[in-house]
Amino acid sequence: MIPVITIEGATASGKSALAIVLAEALNTEIISADSRQVYCYLDIGTAKVTKEEQKRVKHHLIDIINPDETYNAGAFVKDASLIIEKLHSEGKIPIICGGTGLYIKALLKGLFSLPPLPQEIRQNLKQRLKEEGLAALYAELKSLDPRFAEKISENDTQRILRGLEVAIGTGIPLSEHWQKQKSSCKYNAFRILIDIPRPELYQRINQRIEKMLAQGLLAEIENLFALGYDENSPGLNCLGYKEFLPYFKKEAGLEECILLAAQHQRNYAKRQVTWYRKGNFDLVISPSGITTF
Repeated sequence: MIPVITIEGATASGKSALAIVLAEALNTEIISADSRQVYCYLDIGTAKVTKEEQKRVKHHLIDIINPDETYNAGAFVKDASLIIEKLHSEGKIPIICGGTGLYIKALLKGLFSLPPLPQEIRQNLKQRLKEEGLAALYAELKSLDPRFAEKISENDTQRILRGLEVAIGTGIPLSEHWQKQKSSCKYNAFRILIDIPRPELYQRINQRIEKMLAQGLLAEIENLFALGYDENSPGLNCLGYKEFLPYFKKEAGLEECILLAAQHQRNYAKRQVTWYRKGNFDLVISPSGITTF
């Protein structure tokens, strides 16, 4: 089996900092397992590692698609597997770092296959999204597949649609498909979790939002509009960007959007913490332990 290291934890817990230090010590490279950092032009709002940090350690699966494209766990497994095999052939132990638990789970435990689903289901769901809104669809997902619903954000349009599509199209919740899947793991993973007390985590998130705004988050969103992307682009509908769309549409004040963004980030972190409690990790450390690594 190919040895790999994973660094996991909630948003703003310090994963990237640890990954860079560890990669430098092991002379290896980092594979990002972040569903938002795959997007080009989305740098500040996704807390993407800086260009300087990328010069220190090579990062993979960052800036690989445009904001109007989509990416999923299947694509991640395919892309990450190729990189892992290449690094392994070079005698390096890949470090997989990110907070998208579904990506890492799919990589380590394998993916299930589904028969083709009727396109009418997805088309109908998109039409319902316009007419009924995302909240109504998320409520339906909680009814059809509560286990999957609790693991994703109530603002995650792509996964909400996918969960409903699978549940409606197969008659079996997506979470049950995951549970029934046969493990095809070919990696020997040493899993590291950064565990942080919730009050400290929420404080970090609030500070991160302030830092993002100071770094030019609003200008970054304006640039996305200038490049031709809009509110229907998946990139602009992800966490950290969608909350500010009402401000640009003059439907809400900036302060209201800032508070909403911080709240959504905290909600997301809470779900991540719940997710990780169900996992098995080889090493659990606190953020303070990173500085002494």
